[in-house]
Amino acid sequence: MKHWIRQGLATLAIMGAALSTAWAEDAPNLSQQEQAHRAAVEEAVKTMQGAQIKGPAEIKLRDQAVLKLPAGYVWVPEPAAGQFMKAVGNRPDERELGLIFPQAEDQDWMVVAEYEPAGYIKDDDAKNWNVDDMFKSLKEGTEASNEERRKNGYPELDILGWVEKPTYTEASHRLVWSMSARHKGAPADAPTSINYNTYALGREGYITLNLITALQAIPQDKAHAQTLLAALDFNEGKRYADFNQSTDKVAEYGLAALVGGLAAKKLGMFALAAGFFAKFAKVILLAGAGVAAAVGKFFKRDKA
Repeated sequence: MKHWIRQGLATLAIMGAALSTAWAEDAPNLSQQEQAHRAAVEEAVKTMQGAQIKGPAEIKLRDQAVLKLPAGYVWVPEPAAGQFMKAVGNRPDERELGLIFPQAEDQDWMVVAEYEPAGYIKDDDAKNWNVDDMFKSLKEGTEASNEERRKNGYPELDILGWVEKPTYTEASHRLVWSMSARHKGAPADAPTSINYNTYALGREGYITLNLITALQAIPQDKAHAQTLLAALDFNEGKRYADFNQSTDKVAEYGLAALVGGLAAKKLGMFALAAGFFAKFAKVILLAGAGVAAAVGKFFKRDKA
């Protein structure tokens, strides 16, 4: 089964099950650029196979935190994770920590882990934020980023609505939210993929574990994102509670900025919203039911 994924700077065709064999079948009909893209993805998947760490395992996330990876999950560290993300059209990002895949053959999702050293994120606004205002601001930010996408020849994106409204747990300093989106003008019944976004706040920044999956799979797949979020702990001295007001950097924006649009208004520009949505788009259109299925099945096969 073939899934076509529009991904950031490139369009890739990715097959299920046996990646290299399936791609070879229609290679004569592809341009040199498409063949190069496929070869890069295949090589990246092979690299991931060699670098994978299966749970249970303790994964160090730089000097900031530890992820106690449960059984049934596979961690792909840098630089293998970055090689794959680059192969499917993402620009190199120093924030990326790694990727997480399910070991189970019948699960089609992936998680992108990143660390943003933004500084201490004040969470006061969580007590008074208005999700309707957030949605409106995010729509406005999306339209601003769409103008740039048009100039660069990329398809415009349209926000459909909340899959899960922003929820912040003050005791654990965890934020969860999810929104669906698709290409502007796409049919109403077009397959829709989403990001299920989870954040863990620390003293010097925050870690994100963004689940990428199909919209119809979110009811069961979001449990994996929540399991992984619960398995993440900041190191002593790096926790949110360790913040020192007299010495530590405070982020330029508050918690609402992590949901997208309000930060743009606070800073007097749409840069943050556009930047947020660029990040949103680069993984939402990776399509968990497409790339994660195709790559996941190939990736999980044991080497000969």
